[in-house]
Amino acid sequence: MPEPSGPPGPTLAARADSAAVAAETFRDAGVALSAGLRRATHRLRGWAYDAFFHGMHRNRLVYNACWEDPRIDRALLGLGPDSRVVMITSAGCNALDYLLDDPAEIHAVDVNPRQNALLELKLSLLEHASYDDLWQAFGEGRHCGFDAVLGALGPRLSPASAAFWREKRHYLNGRHFKRSFYFHGSSGDVAWVFHAFLLRRGGGLGPGLGELLAARALAAQRRAFDRLEPRLWNGFSEWLVRQPMTLSLLGVPRPQTRLITAEYAGGVTSYVRDKLRHVATQVPMRDNYFWRVYVTGRYTPECRPNYLRPEHFATLRSRAGRVRTHTALLADFLRRHPAPYSHYVLLDHQDWLAAHDPAALAEEWRLILANSRPGTRLLFRSAAPRADFLPAHLSGRVRFQSRELEPLHRQDRVGTYGSLYFGEVL
Repeated sequence: MPEPSGPPGPTLAARADSAAVAAETFRDAGVALSAGLRRATHRLRGWAYDAFFHGMHRNRLVYNACWEDPRIDRALLGLGPDSRVVMITSAGCNALDYLLDDPAEIHAVDVNPRQNALLELKLSLLEHASYDDLWQAFGEGRHCGFDAVLGALGPRLSPASAAFWREKRHYLNGRHFKRSFYFHGSSGDVAWVFHAFLLRRGGGLGPGLGELLAARALAAQRRAFDRLEPRLWNGFSEWLVRQPMTLSLLGVPRPQTRLITAEYAGGVTSYVRDKLRHVATQVPMRDNYFWRVYVTGRYTPECRPNYLRPEHFATLRSRAGRVRTHTALLADFLRRHPAPYSHYVLLDHQDWLAAHDPAALAEEWRLILANSRPGTRLLFRSAAPRADFLPAHLSGRVRFQSRELEPLHRQDRVGTYGSLYFGEVL
């Protein structure tokens, strides 16, 4: 028999094994590629969220009203004639509320100059206009004579603030289709969408919401909200709450969204639903001016912040000069203006720092301690149930309370934060 001309070919079993190996290799490669694409997509979405958020904060007014309850703050801070306060400006409402406790000075610091422009305008109205001008602008949310008022106040505002309000006078003069100041700015955009599409254009929520806001007892609030809640949450509202753009417009950075997602079962949607149910059923609505202005675009004489109450106008006018605005990072402010301050109100900005720049967070706390004295009081909030991001070097330097504050925290009229922290420098 003739010799074979070459090596024998692979057996059927060998060929099957080879095919299986190839298939497994391709499958592994596909899994790796899919995972890589998911990671890339996640990073791209994160980058887009951050870019949009920073674009909002660099270029627009974000907060048209403060979303921290000053009644809680003042109960903890114990302000008095010797108090030297450093705080984040936000919309300036709470700086004016603190003035009622007669502090020596308040430094309102914000990296967004538009937030300081808003506080400057409120201070100028207090000092140089009438109570009626102040109420129409920030109580009713529109002032038909605002252009003339601004013309008179302009020279008393900083050049940057005067230029901002000349450009944005339609926020307050009532000539824009949104009609209310509280539907302007990025957080106001979301409020306007809610107001326009859920309350007025077929959402059918107006009567039920009116009943909730008018309730004078918790039992009546619960009955009203039980009827309202099934109509409040639909496909559109749940979709809206989940959108990164919505959260950015509301001033919620991605680190806070991650904190909520990591710590709260059901993620952002469940978090918002539960917080809203708590506020609507467990906290008296009769003086909850935070949610009233958000959904209606105006305050009422019975439900308004203290700075808009006529009985406080003369006091605030006499003390308005104690408030100074600073457009800067908090750390930069402390470098430029070192002093032994007695109180710090940090809002929730440390959530962002902890995720994006832990070194800057540590440096901010170093500067806070360097510009404090024994007994200096510190107040901040977080989206997380536990603020486990605090630098280690605070141990032994600051005595913090959180769990002890829970009963007080649960009566917060805003009700959207995961935790409240109050500390004293040792």
